[in-house]
Amino acid sequence: MSTVQEITDEAVFASHISSIPPSCLLVLYFHAPWAAPCAQMHTVLSTLASQYPVTTPPSVSFISLNAEELPDISEDYDVTAVPFVVLVRAGEVLDAISGSDAARVRDAVERFAGRGASDGGVGAAPKSQIPPPLSATPRQDNAPTTATQAPVSAEQSKQALFARLEELVKAAPVMLFMKGSPSAPQCGFSRTLVGILRERSVKYGFFNILADEDVRQGLKEFAEWPTFPQLWVKGELVKEELNNDPGFLNEFSVNRPAAA
Repeated sequence: MSTVQEITDEAVFASHISSIPPSCLLVLYFHAPWAAPCAQMHTVLSTLASQYPVTTPPSVSFISLNAEELPDISEDYDVTAVPFVVLVRAGEVLDAISGSDAARVRDAVERFAGRGASDGGVGAAPKSQIPPPLSATPRQDNAPTTATQAPVSAEQSKQALFARLEELVKAAPVMLFMKGSPSAPQCGFSRTLVGILRERSVKYGFFNILADEDVRQGLKEFAEWPTFPQLWVKGELVKEELNNDPGFLNEFSVNRPAAA
């Protein structure tokens, strides 16, 4: 059965791309260690991969990539949040899925690679093993409401969004909500703040607000702060602390001296 292969080097990635035939479906999974939903998505993809036998030449290839450690590859595939799954064949992007929507990932893989052994073949993993998506991850909820669905009030929608934001601002000890990504900021203020964090060697997570309008608008009200970028530390919005205290982020620096 196939497995999810972790690639940590751009040269190895380029070599792998050149080694597979044009007919092979490439499933690229971008993740970050600070994002809890990525652990769930890894389980989803491992389960899916196990349903496809190893063939020569390969018909499908599952690749895992750290979005922050391989920024050039992330930029090539327009990765705006994690987890992020891209399906590619013969150099063409067939689909891209932002967030931990397990059902959508499964449907996309099966649509382009076939159903594998999931219909009862030897070693098949039941669909129930794939966990449901987490509500606190970047996602796109564009499905129309059907007649069998109960209408959702504006207040219920707001409560659901705020619950999502409550988890999202705590996705990493230091979270930056910015326009664009650290490798490609889309505004001067975001670029400046990324520069400060890099200068202080701070390990942080980020969220591209341009990729999710609900988060972009909802966070203004949730934080009672109308502008971006926004920096959150331990679930609290940073306002003047960064300017007033040069050592404010020292505990999150990768260069912080080890405790005696």
